[in-house]
Amino acid sequence: MQFGLFQQQTTTLIMTQELRQAINLLQYSTTDLSAFIHEQALENPLMDLQDQASIQTGSESSYIEGSISKTKSYQKSEDEASPIDYALIDQVSLSEHLISQAGEIALSKEREKQLHYFIFSLREDGYFCRSFTEVCNDLMISEEEGEDVLRILQSFDPAGVGARSLQECLYLQLKRLSNKAPLAEMIVMHHMEDLASKKWKALAAELDVTLADIQDVNDLIQTLDPRPGTQFSGEPTNYLIPDLSITWKDSELVVQLIDDSLPPIRLNRDYEKLLKQPNQAEASEYAKQKYQQIQWLLKSIEQRQQTIKKVAEAIVRHQRAFFESKNGVLKPLTLKDIAEEIEMHESTVSRATTHKYAQTPRGLYELKAFFTSSVKNGFGESTSSQSIKELIKELVANESKAKPLSDQKIVTWLESEKGITVSRRAIAKYRDELGIPSSAKRKRYE
Repeated sequence: MQFGLFQQQTTTLIMTQELRQAINLLQYSTTDLSAFIHEQALENPLMDLQDQASIQTGSESSYIEGSISKTKSYQKSEDEASPIDYALIDQVSLSEHLISQAGEIALSKEREKQLHYFIFSLREDGYFCRSFTEVCNDLMISEEEGEDVLRILQSFDPAGVGARSLQECLYLQLKRLSNKAPLAEMIVMHHMEDLASKKWKALAAELDVTLADIQDVNDLIQTLDPRPGTQFSGEPTNYLIPDLSITWKDSELVVQLIDDSLPPIRLNRDYEKLLKQPNQAEASEYAKQKYQQIQWLLKSIEQRQQTIKKVAEAIVRHQRAFFESKNGVLKPLTLKDIAEEIEMHESTVSRATTHKYAQTPRGLYELKAFFTSSVKNGFGESTSSQSIKELIKELVANESKAKPLSDQKIVTWLESEKGITVSRRAIAKYRDELGIPSSAKRKRYE
C-alpha cells in the first residue's frame, strides 16, 4: 500500500435544482402544473402569461421559442354548454334552515331565544354537540323545560334533527312515517344492538315475531337517514379535469393531451430589452439567468407532456379489450410492464400516472386504475384481480338470498369452474373492496 495523488474520471448523478423541478412537474396534475406556472410567473419578471381571452381575440404576443403548444381543445361552445354550468350555488346551512322554520310559529321571546340556542348547539349532522343537560344548564332552565323546547326542535324538518343518539334519530323518523311501524319503533329503541349484530333468531323469539318480520324492519331502517343534517352542510362539488382524452378514430384508440388550462408563456417585452444591453452587465446577467429558467421550465413541461402521452399510449395498447366492450375487464398490468416497454424506470411511470385522469369512451378513469395485479389459473394463464372481482359480483348477484355463498364456497367455485386458485382471505379482501357484506349479513328470511 502506498499514498499518492491520482487523477480518476468518474460519472456521478447530481440532483440539480432543475432536475428536481422536472421530476416534480411529472407528478403534477394539469391543474397543479397550471398553478405552478403562475407561481413561477410571480417570481420571474421576464415571464408573462397570456390569458385565454387575449388568445381568442388574436392579440399580439412575443412568444418564447418552444412555448407550450395546444394539442387538443377542450372548450365548450355556447351551443354545447349546459345551463347547469352557469348555475349559482346557494347552499343553506342547517341552522339557517331551522331558524327559518322557527320564525313560522308563534313563540314568546324567551322561548324563541331558548330554541335558537338549541339550534346553534347542534352539529352539522343534526345531533347535539354537547350533552342535553349542559345545554339546559347554560340556559338556566330545568330539563323538563328543555324537553319542551326539544320537542319543538324535533318537529322541524329534516326528520330526526335534534336527536341525542342514533336510536332517537331513527325513532323520530319512524314516527313521521305515514304507515306506522310499531315493531320497528320498539326494536330501534330497545333492541338496536341485537338487530345490528344479526342476532335475529333470538330477537324474533323474544318479541314473538317471525324472521321475515325482523327482515322487514331491517329493510325499513336501511331507508332512514342516520345523519339528517348533512344534506345542508355538503361542500361544493369538486370537478375533476381530465389530463388526457382517449377516443376512437378509424378503429384505433387515439391518445391526446388536454392542456387548455395551461397558460401560454411569453417574454415580457419591457424586460426583454435587458438581454440586448451590454452596457448594463449586471442587469443583463440577471435577465439571462431568468431567461434560462424559463427555457428550462418549457423544456421540463414539454418532456412531461411527452412522457405522460407515451405512458398512456402503452397502457391503451395493453388494455384495448377493456375499451372495446362495455363489460370488458382489465388485463393484468404492472408498472414494470409499461416501464420495460417504453424503456423508462418504474418510478417515472408511477409519477406519470399519479393524479392523472383520462376521459375515455367508458368514462373518466385515473391512469393508476388500469394497473391491476394478476392471479395464475390452473392453465398457467394470468387472470387480473379485477376479473376475479367481476366474477364475485356476478356470483353474489345471482346467488340465493336465503342461502348466500360463503367465501369458501366462492373459492371452491372459482377453482372448479374457472381454474383460478385463490385463498379465502383474498376473496374476503376483494369482497370488502367491492362493498359486499359477508354471507351472514346478506342472508334474507323471506
